[in-house]
Amino acid sequence: MASATVRNVPLLDDDTIPFGEEDEMRDPSRAGQKYTHPYVTFFHLFFRGAAIVIYMFCGWFSDSFITSFVFVVLFLSADFWTVKNISGRLLVGLRWWNYVDDDGKSHWVFESKNSRVNKHEQRIFWLGLILCPVFWGLFFLIALFGFKFKWLLLVMIAIALNAANLYGYIKCSYGAGKDLNTAASDFVKTQLFKNAMDIMTRPNTAQPPTNVRPTGVV
Repeated sequence: MASATVRNVPLLDDDTIPFGEEDEMRDPSRAGQKYTHPYVTFFHLFFRGAAIVIYMFCGWFSDSFITSFVFVVLFLSADFWTVKNISGRLLVGLRWWNYVDDDGKSHWVFESKNSRVNKHEQRIFWLGLILCPVFWGLFFLIALFGFKFKWLLLVMIAIALNAANLYGYIKCSYGAGKDLNTAASDFVKTQLFKNAMDIMTRPNTAQPPTNVRPTGVV
């Protein structure tokens, strides 16, 4: 099911596999495995994690701000493209994009498909999507109060790219017509409810001790 800002939505020029038909291209040999898209899951975390690591430890390897800036932006850009075009589509069945109509008006499209989603991949997707902006928010405060204004620019770029994907996928998941505050609140409530249900319905794997002999009635 797709939610969009307009009714007649054109197809993407580079849409080799139509949105919603990715399951037909899935490798049947991975059926029943813990991760259906292991490589996509890895790169969903790798690029954004690498950008954070490089930002934190770049001073250990180079004193050049330009070199550190370029490498962090490269990984941020690779992460933005990967999350927007690949991992969101394959891991959680969501997609957001923009197009300009014949009148020159820009339209934002937020799509969601009804398909089976791997729970492990879904959890990793949302954790990576939410936690990384939190780290960049902390870096923003550190750079701001440390008067490191040249690094502040880099952190603001990271926040903008991470926040764009987070905003887009929250809109996809909870509808394009919802207010962001309402959608974010609903998302947090849903995640808390899912975690609580997982804990409550988790089977008890504890086994009774086998080295205790039953006592008979005297």
